[in-house]
Amino acid sequence: MRISEISPIQDHRRASATTAEAVDTDSDHSTVLSKIESTIKLLERHTPAHPLPDSYASEIRLPVAQLSQLAPLPNSAKLLVWKLSYRLWNACVDLSNASSRKISEELAKLRQVAAEMLLVTDDVAGIPSPAFKAALFFYKTGLVWYDLRKFDLANTCFEKATDLVSNIEINSVSDDDERKLLLDLNLARSRASWEVSDRNLAIALLNRSKSVLFGVSRNYNALAHQYLSFGKTLLSTSEVSTVNEALKLMNDALELCEKGLRVVKRTEDTLSLKELRLKTLRFIAAAHLQSDEFESVLKCVKVLREVGSGGDHHPSLSVLAMKAWLGLGRFSEAEKELKGMVLNKGIPECVWVSAVESYFLAAGAAGAETVKAVFLGLLQRCHVSAGAAIRVINRVVGNGLCKGEGMKVRAKVVGELVSDERMVALFDREGAVTERTTMHALLWNCGTEHFRSKDYVLSAEMFEKSMLYVPHGIENRNLRAKGYRVLCLCHLGLLQLDRAEEYIDEAEKLEPNIASSFLKFKIFLQKNDHSSAIAQMQAMPSCLDFTTDFISLSAHEALACRSLPVAVASLSQLLNFYYSGKAMPINEVVVFRTLITILSQEPANDTDVLKHMKRAHIRQSEVGADLFFGKSEVGRREKNWLAANAWNLGVRTGQEKNYELSAEFFKVASEFYKIVGDGETEGNEEMVCKSIILAVSAIIADEKHHKGTLQESEITQAIELLGRAGKILTSSSSSIKKNDDQIAAIEPHFFFVYTWSASDLYSRLSDTGSQQLQLVKNFASSKCCNPKHLVQIGLEASQGPRSNPEVAVFAFKASLAALLASPSPDYQTVALVLRNLISVGSIHKGEPDDESIMEMYKQAYRIMVGLKEGKYPSEEAKWLAMTAWNRAALPVKLGQVETAKKWMSMGLELAAKVPGMHMYRSCMEEYLGGFEKKLNGQDHDQSRTPALS
Repeated sequence: MRISEISPIQDHRRASATTAEAVDTDSDHSTVLSKIESTIKLLERHTPAHPLPDSYASEIRLPVAQLSQLAPLPNSAKLLVWKLSYRLWNACVDLSNASSRKISEELAKLRQVAAEMLLVTDDVAGIPSPAFKAALFFYKTGLVWYDLRKFDLANTCFEKATDLVSNIEINSVSDDDERKLLLDLNLARSRASWEVSDRNLAIALLNRSKSVLFGVSRNYNALAHQYLSFGKTLLSTSEVSTVNEALKLMNDALELCEKGLRVVKRTEDTLSLKELRLKTLRFIAAAHLQSDEFESVLKCVKVLREVGSGGDHHPSLSVLAMKAWLGLGRFSEAEKELKGMVLNKGIPECVWVSAVESYFLAAGAAGAETVKAVFLGLLQRCHVSAGAAIRVINRVVGNGLCKGEGMKVRAKVVGELVSDERMVALFDREGAVTERTTMHALLWNCGTEHFRSKDYVLSAEMFEKSMLYVPHGIENRNLRAKGYRVLCLCHLGLLQLDRAEEYIDEAEKLEPNIASSFLKFKIFLQKNDHSSAIAQMQAMPSCLDFTTDFISLSAHEALACRSLPVAVASLSQLLNFYYSGKAMPINEVVVFRTLITILSQEPANDTDVLKHMKRAHIRQSEVGADLFFGKSEVGRREKNWLAANAWNLGVRTGQEKNYELSAEFFKVASEFYKIVGDGETEGNEEMVCKSIILAVSAIIADEKHHKGTLQESEITQAIELLGRAGKILTSSSSSIKKNDDQIAAIEPHFFFVYTWSASDLYSRLSDTGSQQLQLVKNFASSKCCNPKHLVQIGLEASQGPRSNPEVAVFAFKASLAALLASPSPDYQTVALVLRNLISVGSIHKGEPDDESIMEMYKQAYRIMVGLKEGKYPSEEAKWLAMTAWNRAALPVKLGQVETAKKWMSMGLELAAKVPGMHMYRSCMEEYLGGFEKKLNGQDHDQSRTPALS
């Protein structure tokens, strides 16, 4: 509030002259005071609608500090300081009153500056009781800081105010306001100390306040009330250790009330003290109850009931007494107190409802019938008010009904109460529509809480009881249908499927909607009636309030029940909405992914999985990859998922020798990998290449597995597929060296499979021999080439009706060169290559004196020269020696002496390198010597070369 401006000296003109004289004589004081006044004027002109700047307090504090350094001040300056202090204070009050907002900290700082200004004038003449007035400023400023929860600042203000009045003799204080200030200061300091948890100081200040009561009723009341307030605060903590301390404080409050009643004589002054004494006694009883001192509670109640002429009839007494009797285990006395409360119409409803609940909590199931009787008694007492009955039930079912051990007993009591005919009739009257709706909502919410805690029995009971408060009119059919649906859910939770179906049938009669249709679907699922469940799901779109979310939910429910056929049917149905162009909440690929995941759990569904993967690829090409898969990282992950799963299924089916499916899966994988990109490149070319290669190899493997023959059109398609892989592996316009970098990321095995598959396919066509040879040459010149792979290609090209000797010879020669270039050649493979080179040359060229064949034998001999015994396979070496010797037979018969001699010499040379051919070699040497003698004219019959075997 504002403080009236003071007129410190009786003669105003004389004071003004004195002030002017002081200003004239002391320019320093004048300058400082002018600064303060100018700032105050700015504050007085400040508009309350705008926030107060932070600069005002700092602008005033600085000159005030300068003023204190100029002490001692002349009295005229002191008086001017007082006037400025009052102006500053009142400006703050005006700003606070004009603003609807809470007092700001800036205003509190300004008030404190106003109080501190008075400290500069320690002894001012012309102002009565300056110390008390300055203390009042600090006291009120401390209250402002206290309201702002700045307890340290509040304490500082209270302490300064206390210092200002501490030297004044208490007995000399006669003014009522000053006496009141002495007590209020102690109480304010006590409250502030309590807030900062300095409990000892707070209580000490209360005790100190007993010396400044001055026999005034209001002072006794205020101090006793503060003792009681601290005691109540300690009692509310519910800590056992603080109950005794709370009792001590309350006893101090009671003692002050008693003392005040003895000191104060006026009747009107004693009324508030008597009321406070009764209130204190009730809280003392509550404290005893909290510490389980039930006998003490009953003593307090007895005193309260006997006090005065009529006794205390506060509603809490019956509750305290009942709880004390319950604590002593004397239920009959507690029941009497409870029933007495019902008969006493003066007790408020909230009191006896709380008492009934306490009795019920203590007595438990044993007191259920008593509670029921009491409630019905209360119902009879409140028969004119349905709202009162609602409040009674709400007290029981509201907080805690769905928790704790007495849950079932509480629910039973509530169920019996709300189903009582008198209760139902009470809400069936005209004008009770709102109350009936409230009761229905109350029971419904209770059933909902039980349902959430999975207590479906109690939940169903509460929902059934709530149906009693739904009229049977046509306007309430939707609400009744809702009730039937939740009852269906409860019985579904109890696995009472037939009962659940009965309820949902009733709900459908009243309100056929998607919720009822879905619940019926759920029942069929629980019954494992897959055909009915699928039919019910397919009928859902016919509901007026249908949304596609229910199809998604059906799929989730089917998965939860492990009903995979139903889940597949639901997802397939969901895909139809995408085909129709309907806006859907999730990307179409998510449905495909889920469907493929479900089908992939059973290998028997591989054909269906392939079908849906192909459909997914067609759909993404129709609607666009971004719309189908999603954008950025999400879309990339979806593409990778489909591609990787197609690949994995291709691998698995291939391992299971289902090569036809394997080929199809790899084809699909190549299409998906083709559209997988990282934002900079288009597709994963490496995986596209691998997928195509494995797809074609699976086609060839399927042909061999079923011993069939590929049609020419199928061969052409396979070659076209490999052509795509070939463009990735190598480019027709690039050199071999450049291609090596391109194929570095492809595993050598895949490059071989590509080459082998392409070679096999080219061999089936009549005009592709040169392409087959070039293919093998490219492979042989690549860094991925493995000599053993070349041997395999050579063997394939040299055998069967589709042989290509040119390819075979090139492959064998390339592999032989690679093998011999190795630091540790595999001579078993070298021998195999030499044998096949000789065989291919012999079969397809047929010239026994062919120099190329002789060169092969010579190369074999050169290889064996210098090798340790057994390093070169002995059987292969023996074969070389014997076939070389036997090749001389035909030239001998034809009289081609030099040719025959050449082959016999080669056979003999090779035999010399083979361990175990000593007898052969001696025979061969003998024959060769005889043959040479014949050539020299000697008579020996050498018409036939002996064949070696």
